[in-house]
Amino acid sequence: MHPAYSVILFTTASGAGYGLLALLCLVGISHGEASSLVFGLTSMVIALGLITIGLLSSTFHLGHPERAWRALSQWRSSWLSREGVLAVVTYVPALLFGVVWSGLYPAPDLIKPLAVVTGVLALLTVMSTGKIYATLKTIRAWHNPWTIWVYLTFALATGATILAAVTSVFGNFPAFLVWFSSAWLLVALIVKLGYWRSIDAAPRDLTMGDATGLGRLGQVGQWELPHSAPNYVQKEMGYAVARKHAAKLRRLVIAALVLAILLMLAALAVPHAALLSMALALFASVVQRWLFFAEAQHVVTLFYGAKAA
Repeated sequence: MHPAYSVILFTTASGAGYGLLALLCLVGISHGEASSLVFGLTSMVIALGLITIGLLSSTFHLGHPERAWRALSQWRSSWLSREGVLAVVTYVPALLFGVVWSGLYPAPDLIKPLAVVTGVLALLTVMSTGKIYATLKTIRAWHNPWTIWVYLTFALATGATILAAVTSVFGNFPAFLVWFSSAWLLVALIVKLGYWRSIDAAPRDLTMGDATGLGRLGQVGQWELPHSAPNYVQKEMGYAVARKHAAKLRRLVIAALVLAILLMLAALAVPHAALLSMALALFASVVQRWLFFAEAQHVVTLFYGAKAA
């Protein structure tokens, strides 16, 4: 599949934003009001800013962005629509939680209930994003049980590193946050390795015979390609990254995550190392998401010369 940069920005930015938002809700549940008004507002602005930037960037991939609102009407049958509805609905409790948790409006009794609702909606939105891809049977690499977990773990891992980085700037940096962020980075790495192993081992057993329904008559081959010049389907669905390049990018993701973990652990001695850890975690998230699209093969490529899918 052709990696659309708007979708990559959408899924990584909003994922990090929702991950951070869910963790801020966890902080509200366990510790109550934010340590300071400035810290609370800064954290919420970053979380909601990333979410908003991500959602707005998703419309750039549409032919008619002004019609994006119509996608919300199909929530009964479409995970894309459900994601949109959840994303919009989450803003209401998130804003209320931010106002109360930061101390902008003193109402400590509302922190926990608002945190629970907001945190659950944030995680459900990320899960819905993963379900959009996991339910597409036409793309073997996405129709995979690991897909949703990749989205969830990277959202929480990047969200945790952002929280650690922001906390280090404000000078209140507990050791627990270092171990917590490092653990989520490690979980994200393990899940991604599991995903890669799964898609590499999955058999490519669909052929032209399956695509045409003529396989029962014997081996089916193409007499000639359906088009004499490249078309939109070939450009969007037929994009393929060379195996050697994919292998290099996978190693880059692994190296970035390992280094992010080491830098986060170094933050026990030098708190500002958390900033570098955050940068590497976000970099790894973008690269692995680019690969998520680039390595995906749509079954329609069988009509354009692919031997199997």
